[in-house]
Amino acid sequence: MPRYVRKRAVAFASAVLVLCVIAACSNNNTGSPVNETVATTPSNGAPVPATFGDIVQGLDAPWSITFYKDTPLVSERDSGKILELVHDSDGHYSARVMARLDEVDAGGEGGLLGLTVLDNTLYAYFTSSNDNRIERFTIRGNPGSLSLGRAESVLNGIPKASNHNGGRIAFGPDKKLYATTGDAAKTSNSQNRSSLAGKILRMEPDGSVPDDNPFEGSLVYSYGHRNPQGIAWDSAGTLFASEFGQNTWDELNIIEAGGNYGWPIVEGIENRDGLVAPVQQWSPSEASPSGMAIIGDRIFIANLRGQRLWIAPTSDPSDSREAFTSKHGRIRDVVKAPDGSLWILTNNTDGRGDPQDGDDRIIRVDVENLD
Repeated sequence: MPRYVRKRAVAFASAVLVLCVIAACSNNNTGSPVNETVATTPSNGAPVPATFGDIVQGLDAPWSITFYKDTPLVSERDSGKILELVHDSDGHYSARVMARLDEVDAGGEGGLLGLTVLDNTLYAYFTSSNDNRIERFTIRGNPGSLSLGRAESVLNGIPKASNHNGGRIAFGPDKKLYATTGDAAKTSNSQNRSSLAGKILRMEPDGSVPDDNPFEGSLVYSYGHRNPQGIAWDSAGTLFASEFGQNTWDELNIIEAGGNYGWPIVEGIENRDGLVAPVQQWSPSEASPSGMAIIGDRIFIANLRGQRLWIAPTSDPSDSREAFTSKHGRIRDVVKAPDGSLWILTNNTDGRGDPQDGDDRIIRVDVENLD
């Protein structure tokens, strides 16, 4: 499929804000408070502008953003902390630690990765000393003082490695929990349907296998993946996923139940019987895609090595363009906020970036300004 990329300069005016106050908590993955505070002070205290601006600064290797009602929650990969962003009447946000997951064993690309929320329950994907796993926690308290109940296992035994751990989790329109898993640096895992690695998994909220999964008795929804880290659904319920390639092509895929996406047999767009080809591809130097979001009829994809936001219409994902190229460094996640804006999470403090003053940060963008 041909690629057509339109490059457009994106005009913006940024303003920084926020007092970032971090107060830690947790014991055995519960969320019990302890006395620990860390503070960073931005250059000014201006409220978040309506068009573009920093939501919060001073994050440490952040990985994922989700929302509990209107309250943003952020994971920090290496520290194992889950942050609550607290909003005051002047439009400022501060960050406090609502929990630290003590079982997180960070190293390489592993650690505390994806977060998602269903009702009053937080789900977390993380690397432990033995595996990658998903646990869930009841969210307690009110905004500004949220905490977590004790951990309940949803799924364990996902192969881990120093790289290719996947880690994105989200609930689909069908209220099933989807999880992306990497091949754990063992390419044969991806084609092995008995392995949980190199897959997109689909499960009930308690981790059990849905009756309508494509392979009887299996959590595997699609396979042949190398290291997918982004999933999102459009208004028609179509599932899109972003995926790291190796040396040649990174991918954007439309996910079909039971589909084989080719790794390690193929990389990028190559039509072969029995394999599902990507709908878009980029060179790793321009992409290395991680989190993604769909707002309206557009797909927004965060990119690490490419240090840009790729934007593509859901109707024709091959017609993509870029924004913010080299403006904010590595971008790990993008998410649709409750007000319809796009939140961008940078990832320059993860050991592979070049941190600027204030990194890492969350930036708010009105998507109308990306037209």
